Amino acid sequence: MHLHALRRALVIIAFVLPLACGVRTAADASAIPGPLVQLQSELNVLSTHAPGHVGVIVKDLTTGLSTGVNESANMPAASTIKIPVMVEVFRQMAAGNFDLNRQVTLERPDRDDGWGDLVYSHPGNRYSVANLLRLMITESDNTATNMLIRLVGRVHINQTMARLGLRQTRLADYIRSDGDIRSLRTSPLDMSRLLERMAHDELIDEWSSRAMIAILTGQRHNGLLPEPLPPGTQIAHKTGTLHDTLNDVGIVYLNNCPYIIAVLTTHLPTLDAGRQFIRGVSRIAYDSFTKFALWREANPLPGLAESALRGGDRSPDLKMWTPAAAENAAALSVPAAPPQNPPLPNADSTP
Repeated sequence: MHLHALRRALVIIAFVLPLACGVRTAADASAIPGPLVQLQSELNVLSTHAPGHVGVIVKDLTTGLSTGVNESANMPAASTIKIPVMVEVFRQMAAGNFDLNRQVTLERPDRDDGWGDLVYSHPGNRYSVANLLRLMITESDNTATNMLIRLVGRVHINQTMARLGLRQTRLADYIRSDGDIRSLRTSPLDMSRLLERMAHDELIDEWSSRAMIAILTGQRHNGLLPEPLPPGTQIAHKTGTLHDTLNDVGIVYLNNCPYIIAVLTTHLPTLDAGRQFIRGVSRIAYDSFTKFALWREANPLPGLAESALRGGDRSPDLKMWTPAAAENAAALSVPAAPPQNPPLPNADSTP
């Protein structure tokens, strides 16, 4: 990813998709108000007729209210596991291990022909971390993913997910499309937790969170969650498809008040049945949150006064990390203040 392309994407995140409504309050199921009650009912009905096994969570990032079906279910992650891989890459960059310009050499065992064009490249070719991140997320390139897993270490990915409190997310092998896909595990709840921290600038640090969202907004596979939404709806998401499994997880930016949606399906009779289910959930969620935003204006929730809503400087021109920020990121502790140096590295293009 070129420097100017990354900056342009960050401008979109900072100004087109502001998280001005970032206050979160805990609420149990009995406290879910207004249109979200209907959303839960519709999800229950839809899931009753779902193909295979499904797990769903939708969460309003303004209030923290969430609802879903089987949201804690341990399910095959397929390519949604690439989000945890990306998180670990950014954690190690924040810790000072390498930067976006780091060149990684393609090795023969990295190659997987399940998805992506990098499999046709010659062993010995070198690619920057920036380009591998772009290929892994926007193109879902399995070979690029394996190169990044090798760079950061599979064990470190799993350790970081555990420290973040993700109970079901585990990468038991490299990405092998002809292997056991069920060795890549996650749950809708785990994915929503990662995305929530990212949306609130709290995953690794502020710069990393915004950069990861910028990459996710470049997703090229848009036939699931985005497909039934109105044209122009902004969504940062990652899909996953393999054999009998179809997933999509992301942040939908609705009227400047985003919500998280994660839909995982497996043991599908056909992938088309999974597509129709995920699209149905996405449209129901969008319609419900549109109504909920209007309902909330007429029925202010306790503790959500406008004066308390999070705002502040949303400048996209954050630089990467100071040594203090690197220590915080390495420990996954409270995010540091926006760092002053060093400057964002200039990433080269794919060879």
